[in-house]
Amino acid sequence: MSSPLRVAVVGVGHLGRHHVRLLAGLPDVSLVAAVDLVPERAAAGVAAGAAESLTDVGALAGRVDAVTIAVPTADHLNVARPFLERGVHVLVEKPMTATLAEADEMIALAEASGAVLAVGHTERFNPAIAAAMPIVSSPRFIEVHRLSGFPERSLDIDVVFDVMIHDLDIILALERSEVIAVDAIGVPVLTSRFDIANARLRFASGCIANITASRISRDKVRKVRFFQRDMYVSVDYQTQELEVWRLRPQPGDRPAIEGGKIDVAHGEPLGLELADFVSAVRERRQPRVSGRDGRRALALATRVAEMIGMSTSGTSGT
Repeated sequence: MSSPLRVAVVGVGHLGRHHVRLLAGLPDVSLVAAVDLVPERAAAGVAAGAAESLTDVGALAGRVDAVTIAVPTADHLNVARPFLERGVHVLVEKPMTATLAEADEMIALAEASGAVLAVGHTERFNPAIAAAMPIVSSPRFIEVHRLSGFPERSLDIDVVFDVMIHDLDIILALERSEVIAVDAIGVPVLTSRFDIANARLRFASGCIANITASRISRDKVRKVRFFQRDMYVSVDYQTQELEVWRLRPQPGDRPAIEGGKIDVAHGEPLGLELADFVSAVRERRQPRVSGRDGRRALALATRVAEMIGMSTSGTSGT
């Protein structure tokens, strides 16, 4: 593909406006339009770099090679469907759909038309996580804390699908064995949905993951720690810092602990994600986070949410 890639952003809210800003700055990308049902938001997209503001997504027909979709989760499939049917490449924000059946349909549409389908699990592109992933080979215990203040967005979904799903995707990318048990609890505090949740996952390999996610916390904390034999790896998503500590045997003496911070080239994860999507389209390859990756994270998030529902109702299971 020698000509600029024609791209549009559908949904110019809290996250979509950053899609516009970053896509407008990518080389060999022509940002055709910003589309939003609210005219003022679509117009703001033009101010951020889009060529045109639209309120009707149907007006993009025949005018774009790819779109990014940042509308409410319940609308993801309906918005993506006509593009995928025409072979237009799609990046859809997480969670990819509201249900697993919708995710299956979205994947099938992309595979039938040959369109690239990417899912916006932005933390996979966090430079600190990207640097840690080759180091973490066989984790035995994973501890995650993702805490933030109350948002004015994504209130159509609970904290598992809004916040925890980021870490579920990271864990699934590192631990490929089957999840054999899930225990979870959640509490609705400021909304009718769960605003804070904890999940404990057991994998067939024996690995245990303990994940706490909150969108009602005073302090912002976004950290994950991996423990494996003779090694401890700590990632701060927010500061993009990586620490690695190793146990070094010393004949005739106690093992030595060596390590510290690893240099990480900082970058904006969303920008790296969008660049990967554009590259995947041009090279006709799978994006770093494919539709099937997005479905796998959605399936585990659904399982966690179901377990929270069971614990709330007084039943139990795995």
